[in-house]
Amino acid sequence: MTSLKNWDNKTWLSSKKYITSFNNFILKQKKLNKHSKVLDIGCGRGRILEDLSKRLKLINKPIGIDIENHKDKSKKISFKKIDGLTFISKTKNTFDLILIKQTIHLFKKNQITKFLQHCKKKLNRNGKILILSLDPDQNEIPTFKLMNKTLEKSLKRDKKIFDLIINIYPKLLIKSFTYPVKILKKNYLKMIKKRYISTLLNFTKNQMIDGLKEINIKYKKELIFKDNLICMIIKK
Repeated sequence: MTSLKNWDNKTWLSSKKYITSFNNFILKQKKLNKHSKVLDIGCGRGRILEDLSKRLKLINKPIGIDIENHKDKSKKISFKKIDGLTFISKTKNTFDLILIKQTIHLFKKNQITKFLQHCKKKLNRNGKILILSLDPDQNEIPTFKLMNKTLEKSLKRDKKIFDLIINIYPKLLIKSFTYPVKILKKNYLKMIKKRYISTLLNFTKNQMIDGLKEINIKYKKELIFKDNLICMIIKK
């Protein structure tokens, strides 16, 4: 899986308002209580799990896995530095909720079927898998020209992944999560510079410099847009 060091670092994704809104959405899709067991595959710094743990007063420390071991990760989670397929195929734990947020596209297509099969086997009775990813038909992420071209290519691949998952699990539910973003351009430029999204990871230094200049010219001092996610829900 691709390593993302800055996806939830000092962005709207790490804000208290976003995390509260996101977890409100999660709890509408799956009822949880203090006895629930939760796994987040691709947890980043674990802030979403931390908020859930505090809100529900979880007895069982939620497990977060990621291939990047952030120094500032939450201490409220049981963190494991490992890739998702390896962990889920070997763990003896079972879960009421398995969260896969903006991570499924980082798996190779030929791994996804096996990965989800293992996930479903590790669900408790009435457990659910929630797969969230950028909505390819309602994407509003601010981009520069090359970034947009690469992102559109990635979103087309995501559509194929969604079709694959729907074919495997035709009874799955599809929901949507929308978060209104308002961010200063100077802060968004910092996010771009730190390559906060996987689309930016392989760009050269000069491509990034040109992209930052383009963003600076293209957008006003404040950026206002919607962060739109698709949520696919697989039941036990």
